[in-house]
Amino acid sequence: MSQTLDRPELDVSEQAAPAAPSAQQRAEAWLAAFEEALGRADADVVAALFATDSYWRDLVAFTWNITTAEGRGQVAERVRATAERTGARGFATSEPAADAAAPDGRPTVEAWITFETAVGRGKGLLRLVEEDGDDGARHDVAWTLLTTLHELKGFEEHQDGRRPRGAEHGVQRDRSSWRERREASVEGWGKDRQPHVLVIGGGQGGIALGARLRQLEVPALVVDAHERPGDQWRGRYKSLCLHDPVWYDHLPYLPFPRNWPVFAPKDKIGDWLEMYVRVMEVDYWGSTRVVSAARDEESGTWEVHLERRHPAADGTGEQTEHLVLRPTELVLATGMSGKPNVPSFPGAETFQGDQHHSSAHPGPDAYRGKKAVIIGANNSAHDIAAALWEHGAEVTVVQRSSTHIVRSDSLMEVGLGALYSEEALANGVTTEKADLVFASLPYRIMHEFQIPLYQEIERRDRDFYDRLEAAGFWLDFGDDGSGLFMKYLRRGSGYYIDVGASELIADGSVAVVHEPVRELVEDAVVLDDGTPEGKRLPADLVVYATGYGSMNGWAADLISPEVADRVGKVWGLGSDTTKDPGPWEGEQRNMWKPTQQEGLWFHGGNLHQSRHYSLYLALQLKARYEGLDTPVHELAPVHHTR
Repeated sequence: MSQTLDRPELDVSEQAAPAAPSAQQRAEAWLAAFEEALGRADADVVAALFATDSYWRDLVAFTWNITTAEGRGQVAERVRATAERTGARGFATSEPAADAAAPDGRPTVEAWITFETAVGRGKGLLRLVEEDGDDGARHDVAWTLLTTLHELKGFEEHQDGRRPRGAEHGVQRDRSSWRERREASVEGWGKDRQPHVLVIGGGQGGIALGARLRQLEVPALVVDAHERPGDQWRGRYKSLCLHDPVWYDHLPYLPFPRNWPVFAPKDKIGDWLEMYVRVMEVDYWGSTRVVSAARDEESGTWEVHLERRHPAADGTGEQTEHLVLRPTELVLATGMSGKPNVPSFPGAETFQGDQHHSSAHPGPDAYRGKKAVIIGANNSAHDIAAALWEHGAEVTVVQRSSTHIVRSDSLMEVGLGALYSEEALANGVTTEKADLVFASLPYRIMHEFQIPLYQEIERRDRDFYDRLEAAGFWLDFGDDGSGLFMKYLRRGSGYYIDVGASELIADGSVAVVHEPVRELVEDAVVLDDGTPEGKRLPADLVVYATGYGSMNGWAADLISPEVADRVGKVWGLGSDTTKDPGPWEGEQRNMWKPTQQEGLWFHGGNLHQSRHYSLYLALQLKARYEGLDTPVHELAPVHHTR
């Protein structure tokens, strides 16, 4: 007799609910829908895959630009303009997606992604949230999407399995050595060939870009007025050091060694940059001053006049060589901050002591026992004040507006530790990953991520801030409490990372005053305190720690005021906060991307930005060198000139 086992009937309430899809499944489903709609260039369907408040930041991959689409309307516009020619496909996760949380506590799914376009390969980061759809159901939609061009097909860098062979074995008549080829490469510009790209400025920005272009085989030359690479650092006041930690400051291809100090002194950085130029085989001319540059629109090239100093042939003194170069692309890598701002005070010509801008400060050695007045109260002012005090000078700081102060230890632990630290590396957050995480946070909402960090810093360092304010120092945390990095992005000034100078102010060792400068006299700075005679600050030295202008000031000097104004102001977001006038632009003005002047580019920033954004600028320049089609979507309009 056979026996059957019937499945007992279950009460509906006892049946197990279907398992919720995993983070990986949710990411894969979204990417599949995104790719399918992109393939049809269906702008409305793609837009519906984004949250009502959403952000798609693209670094070159879709737009040949650096730009952020905000909201479904701008997402749809981007798809209509770029989807067909971009040919993006092959979207996939590069590692398992993970559950995370937004600053407001909303659960999110984060997924690292890869993809291809018609001309290149890309990387990115996707963040999904749930949102109610028109059908009343909850759907996964993109809150933020970062897409970046990582390499161009057919023009991949010669790394790993594609590395160059180097020495060619065998025998060959009239063989030239590596050194002879390097010397010919460096010295041949303007003689037997022209650079496609001329980079003006050989600090960390120009050097990083030069290394990228070298690896991409773009004919490029970096020029700088200083004699040796790294002299930009060596020539500054001797107490200068990096205030950012080592994990934040690597250069492309060649990270600092594992025993490199957390905060490197300026001369050590200078030596590293000089070594980097040699090891990375960057074609670099020191002792070279750019006299003028003009664009020939008919030929699509620049005519750049230079003066290059050489040792005289007889070994005595120097001789100056006058040259003309005709690059197609001109990059101003003259420093994020542009030209020094030097105020003009009545009586400055009568002052009998030393006076100079902070960028020209030689250091404290000559001022032992002297009286120093520093106009300004941000990074350079603090560093110079501390060094002068250490050498026995009597120092007074004239603070003209409030300053954001953050202690170095607190910045490292709270502000940067999750991305740039030994702990981050141990958690698998490489420098490349950290850079992409930072890049994935659209500027429109970046302050929302920053505010909680600085609230925690303010809480933990409350006693420190109380003592500074008791000493009369004006403090702020930015217009909206978002702290250091947003101030840097918005205006490039107004902050100090405290490595000791703030304690001198807090305990009264360095005096702080706030009255405006009325005039200089032979032996003093006179402040306007409302009295007829004014408030005298006896002085042997006046340092103008008064910051810098926009980078397009260099364009005005080297090219023309008309070109400078055509390009417009460089740096800032249009946040309508202090020193960052609106309207909102959504990206750094004119940095690392096409400008309103064909063939003119700006590159720079701190070591982190020089490293990260040099890739995207180099890929744009490489594409143009190879004759690829590079239609720029959303070329930024000009709202502000110098």
